[in-house]
Amino acid sequence: MRVKCVICDTVNDLDDNSPLAKKLRNRPIHTYMCEPCRDRITIKTEQRLATGNFRLFRTSSPIDEDF
Repeated sequence: MRVKCVICDTVNDLDDNSPLAKKLRNRPIHTYMCEPCRDRITIKTEQRLATGNFRLFRTSSPIDEDF
Protein backbone atom coordinates (compact mmCIF):
# COMPACT_ATOMS: atom_id res chain seq x y z
CA MET A 1 0.00 0.00 0.00
CA ARG A 2 1.40 3.39 -0.94
CA VAL A 3 0.84 6.17 1.57
CA LYS A 4 1.71 9.86 1.62
CA CYS A 5 2.77 11.83 4.69
CA VAL A 6 0.37 14.68 5.45
CA ILE A 7 3.19 17.02 6.49
CA CYS A 8 6.15 16.49 4.15
CA ASP A 9 4.37 14.74 1.22
CA THR A 10 6.85 11.87 1.03
CA VAL A 11 5.48 8.65 -0.41
CA ASN A 12 6.18 5.41 1.48
CA ASP A 13 5.21 1.78 0.98
CA LEU A 14 3.46 -0.15 3.74
CA ASP A 15 2.87 -3.87 3.89
CA ASP A 16 -0.74 -4.53 2.90
CA ASN A 17 -1.28 -6.78 5.93
CA SER A 18 0.19 -4.43 8.55
CA PRO A 19 -2.16 -3.04 11.22
CA LEU A 20 -1.46 0.54 10.14
CA ALA A 21 -2.38 -0.22 6.52
CA LYS A 22 -5.61 -1.87 7.61
CA LYS A 23 -6.48 1.10 9.83
CA LEU A 24 -5.86 3.56 7.00
CA ARG A 25 -7.91 1.48 4.58
CA ASN A 26 -10.90 0.93 6.85
CA ARG A 27 -11.07 4.36 8.49
CA PRO A 28 -10.41 7.10 5.94
CA ILE A 29 -10.36 9.85 8.58
CA HIS A 30 -7.02 8.55 9.88
CA THR A 31 -4.01 10.06 8.17
CA TYR A 32 -0.48 8.80 7.70
CA MET A 33 2.55 10.58 9.15
CA CYS A 34 6.10 9.36 8.43
CA GLU A 35 8.45 8.53 11.30
CA PRO A 36 10.75 11.61 10.93
CA CYS A 37 7.72 13.93 11.08
CA ARG A 38 6.19 12.00 13.98
CA ASP A 39 9.48 12.15 15.91
CA ARG A 40 9.89 15.87 15.22
CA ILE A 41 6.38 16.65 16.47
CA THR A 42 6.85 14.44 19.54
CA ILE A 43 10.09 16.19 20.49
CA LYS A 44 8.60 19.67 20.05
CA THR A 45 5.48 18.73 22.04
CA GLU A 46 7.59 17.37 24.89
CA GLN A 47 9.62 20.60 24.90
CA ARG A 48 6.43 22.67 25.15
CA LEU A 49 5.14 20.46 27.97
CA ALA A 50 8.40 20.95 29.85
CA THR A 51 8.01 24.76 29.80
CA GLY A 52 4.81 24.59 31.82
CA ASN A 53 2.99 27.00 29.50
CA PHE A 54 1.38 24.25 27.47
CA ARG A 55 -2.18 23.30 28.41
CA LEU A 56 -3.97 20.39 26.81
CA PHE A 57 -7.70 21.01 26.57
CA ARG A 58 -9.64 17.75 26.67
CA THR A 59 -13.00 18.97 27.84
CA SER A 60 -16.16 18.05 26.05
CA SER A 61 -18.90 20.47 25.21
CA PRO A 62 -21.94 20.74 27.54
CA ILE A 63 -24.11 19.10 24.85
CA ASP A 64 -21.97 15.96 24.96
CA GLU A 65 -22.23 15.75 28.75
CA ASP A 66 -26.04 15.40 28.51
CA PHE A 67 -25.69 12.13 26.65
